Amino acid sequence: MAKTNHELQKRMRRKASIRKKIAGRADRPRLTVFRSGKHIYAQIVDDDTGHTLVAASTLSAEFRATGAKGSDRAGAAALGESIGHKALEAGIREVVFDRNGYLYHGRIQALADGARKAGLAF
Repeated sequence: MAKTNHELQKRMRRKASIRKKIAGRADRPRLTVFRSGKHIYAQIVDDDTGHTLVAASTLSAEFRATGAKGSDRAGAAALGESIGHKALEAGIREVVFDRNGYLYHGRIQALADGARKAGLAF
């Protein structure tokens, strides 16, 4: 079922409220999450330079090889672990979590728990 314009407006209002309070710096970049009906995407961004340091999604070849789906909690947790391992390889230990206006439950919470399990601190 498609999202209504009202639901999207509510998420955008929550997103703006969150982004006023948090920002990714060089010492502690921002882990941002976007979810659609079928997939979930995560990026670690340094807002000072405007660069994406690490990215992972359920569309990547390495994720598809696991056989997990991006539309369930197990897939989101696997993606969280994947981005956590990539971040540690890039030397990133601490991040600020940006849930991007989504409520902190379901796939968003599973991704965050997976990233923490991999060793990211937030």
